[in-house]
Amino acid sequence: MGVLLGELGKKLAERWLTLLVLPGALYLAVAAAGHTLGHSAALDVGRLIHTISDAARSPQVTAVGGQVVLLAGVLAGAAAAGLAAQSLGSVVERVALAAGWGVWPWPFGELAEYRVARRQHRWDEARAEYEALMLRERAPRPADRPKTRERHRAARKCERISVERPERPTWSGDRIHAATVRLDRDAHVNLLIVWPHLWILLSEEIRGEIGRGRAALTRAAVLGGWALLYLPLAWWWWPAAPLSATLLTISSRRLRTAADTYAALLEASVRLYLTDLADKLRIEEQPMGPLLGGEVMRRLNSPAPVSEPVL
Repeated sequence: MGVLLGELGKKLAERWLTLLVLPGALYLAVAAAGHTLGHSAALDVGRLIHTISDAARSPQVTAVGGQVVLLAGVLAGAAAAGLAAQSLGSVVERVALAAGWGVWPWPFGELAEYRVARRQHRWDEARAEYEALMLRERAPRPADRPKTRERHRAARKCERISVERPERPTWSGDRIHAATVRLDRDAHVNLLIVWPHLWILLSEEIRGEIGRGRAALTRAAVLGGWALLYLPLAWWWWPAAPLSATLLTISSRRLRTAADTYAALLEASVRLYLTDLADKLRIEEQPMGPLLGGEVMRRLNSPAPVSEPVL
């Protein structure tokens, strides 16, 4: 037990150092440098080195007690910055996935509704263009058929908006929602109801792969939280603004990639292991499809409560 607790403590300390302290220490260093240089000397490295050298020679820093207090203050400040970034990252994730955008307060709900309508209009136009090209593909004369790259370009244009018809204000949110839409359309399966039961049947390897996909989504959102945390530093140090914009761009790209991977893993897991779940539910063996999905849903759906008659 002592060895187990020791290893657990090492892993927790490693995660604490990696996720909170090191990024937080970098944030504190940038904040201190920005406060020292200001807008007028934002890129004056010599001034920054001179200021650090003077501070390092002060009696408060050279003394052992001062060094201990300084180290403790840096660790506490770095951890606080890391916790703040993770909190902002959870907000970024909620906005990026936009699962419950219909209940967002004013004016965010109205803005999200406008964006959904706009994305649906753009997707309908792109889809109509793609279907028109597919119809021309059946033309008897080869000269009347569209070029392959035209079809690929039209399909890519549609996918850049959303994989399925948009129902959320963001691409990442629609990508995960698309897994639900496809499973309901192809197999009459409700992912929210099926997933907890299916998760129990998955092997540790597959669970780990899905967990890593979900963790990548969280890390991308936390990077967006750091971008928001760096933005206020631009008030007294302008290089913080392009730094924040760069982090936000990287976070957005990673969110799209992670959402695509996570949604693909969810959908693939249901398609591959729904028959195993049906076998556990003692459902007659049949291929993956609406009949199997409908029977599984009937077994898993909880009946609506019947109210007692009032006498």
